[in-house]
Amino acid sequence: MRSREPKPWWRSRTIRFNAVVAALAAIEANAHLIQPYVPGSVYGWGMVFLAGGNAVLRLLTAQGVSLK
Repeated sequence: MRSREPKPWWRSRTIRFNAVVAALAAIEANAHLIQPYVPGSVYGWGMVFLAGGNAVLRLLTAQGVSLK
């Protein structure tokens, strides 16, 4: 088994996914664009779906990340 070099942080799907989710959450918290139009349970399930997406990407991770 060969050692794999860590990839740059910006190539990480998990970090990019989390950055998009964080940006959308910040926009939603300030602009309230989505929550008024969906029932509370749908909004809550959306948050669970996003957390699940993060978990799936984390499970698929096989290479380290570098801050370079």
